[in-house]
Amino acid sequence: MSSPSTFASPEHTGHAPAPIKRDYREPGPLVIEIENVTKLYKMGEEIVHALLGVSIRVHRNEYLAVMGPSGSGKSTLMNMLGCLDTPTSGKYHFTGKDVSGMSDDELADIRNREIGFVFQTFNLLPRSSSLQNVELPLVYAGLPPAQRREKAIQTLRDVGLGERMSHKPNELSGGQRQRVAIARALVNNPSIILADEPTGNLDSKTGEEIMQLLEVLYEKGNTIIVVTHEEDIARHARRIVRLRDGLIESDTRQH
Repeated sequence: MSSPSTFASPEHTGHAPAPIKRDYREPGPLVIEIENVTKLYKMGEEIVHALLGVSIRVHRNEYLAVMGPSGSGKSTLMNMLGCLDTPTSGKYHFTGKDVSGMSDDELADIRNREIGFVFQTFNLLPRSSSLQNVELPLVYAGLPPAQRREKAIQTLRDVGLGERMSHKPNELSGGQRQRVAIARALVNNPSIILADEPTGNLDSKTGEEIMQLLEVLYEKGNTIIVVTHEEDIARHARRIVRLRDGLIESDTRQH
């Protein structure tokens, strides 16, 4: 993989953003199937209807953005997609497995092996090096030390951080921290990469570099789901699902 650190950063010209090149790729096998999913929360005496019968399919090799205003159900859907929560009713199949009624331990195993998470706040261990942070999912997966070290080193090189492996998070820029988080998400070769507001804590220039990195990962065959409220971030995806009031308002492909 070409080192993403060689990407040219866009200049702040004040003009409208340039059109994004989108090479359409045929989607692969079905990886996510959510059918008529609802999610209810009890808050005191009040019942909150976060999702009201959502159905969505995601195939391998897709690049999907999920958008919606506050209260739309966007975060609830993200938690559902990431197996961080289960539906009140409806079905969720992930890589052919019905995860709707799985135990917490079973969901944790799916998250570790099948889903690479990238968060707005990076969620790195502050006292651990970049290499140790990236190795962590492999520790949980039970890989031998030599094998996980080799995989973590290669993944950090793939995201352009070959010279920052021994640095701790407070010794890295925001963009470098997010690259470490992306490397950690990639190291287990997950079925999907789920990115929650991945540029939310970055300036626009660094945010664009991170989006270019996600573009490279998509072109290499990764399945990417970005949850965002920013139109300029969503426009990088090939498909945008918009939520409002717990329902899918639109599901469109970008050309």
